[in-house]
Amino acid sequence: MVTEPLAEPGAAVVGRTSMTERKQGMLFAQRVFHIAGIYGLAVLLPQFFIELLPADVVRRQLGEEIVPGAVHPEHFYGFIGVAAAWQVAFLIIARDPARYRLIMLPGILEKLSFGIAGMALYAAGRLTATTAAFCVIDLIWAALFWVAFVKVRSEPSQLLD
Repeated sequence: MVTEPLAEPGAAVVGRTSMTERKQGMLFAQRVFHIAGIYGLAVLLPQFFIELLPADVVRRQLGEEIVPGAVHPEHFYGFIGVAAAWQVAFLIIARDPARYRLIMLPGILEKLSFGIAGMALYAAGRLTATTAAFCVIDLIWAALFWVAFVKVRSEPSQLLD
């Protein structure tokens, strides 16, 4: 019978996870949430100024007849504001993934809510391919967030020692 070692030689083992694996999981989560937060702010914040674009630019670039936010500005700018706040939360999670591990779950829901709704709208012919591409990106982020959640295990309870 062949058995695999639980940890690398010389690595301290906590529970069933080696310290090396824990560090790699933390580093993965830090990178994922840091990049997601920066990417999200870079994509979202310029949308606060979208109404300043000429209508012909909006038609060419976005495939939209009406500038987003013009019909129901409270929904559009409210969405952008809440989504931008989540990007800041992702940057906070990146600072200490173990401490903020449970906040990863609503972060996953944030990504799924836009991704799934957008893909359903695209399937119904109510969303442009450009916007659908951003929905797919959010679904990829949701998957990466889930992997980070699984990799970052909460600290073992001190009460059980």
